[in-house]
Amino acid sequence: MRAVVQRVTRAGVTIDDEEVAGIGRGLAVFLGIGSDDDEEDIAYLVDRIANLRIFPDDDGKMNVSTRDAGGDILVVSQFTLYGDCRGGRRPSFIDAAPPDRAKALYRDFVRQMEQYELPVATGEFGAFMLVDLENWGPVTLLLDSEKTF
Repeated sequence: MRAVVQRVTRAGVTIDDEEVAGIGRGLAVFLGIGSDDDEEDIAYLVDRIANLRIFPDDDGKMNVSTRDAGGDILVVSQFTLYGDCRGGRRPSFIDAAPPDRAKALYRDFVRQMEQYELPVATGEFGAFMLVDLENWGPVTLLLDSEKTF
């Protein structure tokens, strides 16, 4: 399971000209689900994201977690995080989970994130979405449950 995590001052998702989700200060999480991912991958990433100390403390150092900062979370499914561009010019998505399996794991991810008592907003799985965000810092981190980066 892979995530691109961005610290934001605001973020939102629009589908068909209608805003379906929005958050204030917090994290925008773009989540890719691989074909071999399971509940352990979810638990690892949820815990990592909820407890990442990337918000400023009183000295301006990144030392406060999302939970402690009272931040919001926006989770957006993004199968393209499993796009393999090493071959030809068209990405291969063979390592991405099939849609039905990915959707179930995505929902489990959101449920587990909500158990950390964080306000969680979501996009719509499988929909064409416009994601608008203001990256604060900028701060962007890559997480992988296989710990490859």
